[in-house]
Amino acid sequence: MRLTRKRLCSFLIALYCLFSLYAAYHVFFGRRQRSPAASSRGLRKGAAPAREGRGREPSTLGSEEWNPWEEDEKNEQQHRFKTSLQILNKSMKEKTDFQVQIWGKAAIGLYLWEHIFEGILDPTDVTAQWREGNSIVGRTHYSFITGPAVVPGYFSVDVNNVVLILNGREKAKVFFATQWLLYVQNLVQTQKLHHVAVVLLGNEHCNNDWIDQFLKRNGGFVELLFIIYDSPWVNDTDVFQWPLGVATYRNFPVVEASWSMLYNERPYLCNFLGTIYANSSRQALMSILKQGGIDKLCWVSVREQWQPQETNESLKNYQEALLQSDLTLCPVGVNTECYRIYEACSYGSVPVVEDVMTAGSCGNTSVSQNAPLQLLKSMGAPFIFIKNWKELPAILEKEKTMTLQEKIQRRKMLLHWYQHFKTELKTKFTNILESSFLMNNKG
Repeated sequence: MRLTRKRLCSFLIALYCLFSLYAAYHVFFGRRQRSPAASSRGLRKGAAPAREGRGREPSTLGSEEWNPWEEDEKNEQQHRFKTSLQILNKSMKEKTDFQVQIWGKAAIGLYLWEHIFEGILDPTDVTAQWREGNSIVGRTHYSFITGPAVVPGYFSVDVNNVVLILNGREKAKVFFATQWLLYVQNLVQTQKLHHVAVVLLGNEHCNNDWIDQFLKRNGGFVELLFIIYDSPWVNDTDVFQWPLGVATYRNFPVVEASWSMLYNERPYLCNFLGTIYANSSRQALMSILKQGGIDKLCWVSVREQWQPQETNESLKNYQEALLQSDLTLCPVGVNTECYRIYEACSYGSVPVVEDVMTAGSCGNTSVSQNAPLQLLKSMGAPFIFIKNWKELPAILEKEKTMTLQEKIQRRKMLLHWYQHFKTELKTKFTNILESSFLMNNKG
């Protein structure tokens, strides 16, 4: 019995040794047999990189040896890359000790995220039901979600700090915004959220009393309010002014400065493409433009009725007008602040702004007596401010005397200011959130 066991053990050991030798042979000698093909592929790639752009030639395909492990090797490389990316993202998150999620439920959220934060959204399709992005500013890690699928109660809430972006411009929008605030209020009461700020597209007459009850100073839960237009509530303590920005709801894009934008001669002194409201200063502007043929020096296209959406053709036409004009005329509408101001800045066309207060409750605040457009003025906007469109002919006469070099320098200054304006807003926004939310955490 012992002899049989001994023989069995000897047999198993011998079998193991044979298998080990067989495996070693394939590992070492098998790789050497494949290496010439692999090295020849590497040589071809290194020696003639231009050939890859046109595709491989037939002779190259015929001489290459098929590698059965190639797909596995590619998958392994992709897995390693993804793992490295996850480790990098994790390390970056660990370095940021403050996390904020932004819920974009108004089009102004896209101006904040894509223009001010220079963030990317995935997917890029603007009609997608759900879009999201991430950005790090200082020690704060921001995540952003937007789209029709972002509905109260239908997405997971796994953050402590939220910025809610809402539209409160008209009655129907106020109802929608109130539903969101009631939902968030419940999250705060059940301790699923700790801190909340709101960015609000306010009413153009600055009638925003409906949100007053939600502010923390009045017993609510909204610690910080960033509000568009010259609201008298602005105190730079818990209420701050925020810019209107470009018309993202009309798909106005993020514009990258180009050589031609800076250096080309622009064929038009000015432009105005917009709606002419009855009994408005826009009618006075049109009368001025028609005097002495001034309208022939400017790109002018007007309509009688406001249209909420642009066609691809009308948007392209409008962008071309901004690009081909030295000045963009910005008459007041319901409010002094308009999208056109920021859109002109995007193309280096200097805004000529009608600097008058409109009807309503907007005006000076406890921290500024420079309404309207207090935010833009406080940040040194290099615009041309006028009180009456009768000043326009003299401005255009001065434009005629300017050299191209002078205009180029002015464009550079405007584009530089606009970029600085957005960067400063991003930094200020982050500092305000950090100082308020983190301080309240300690308290």
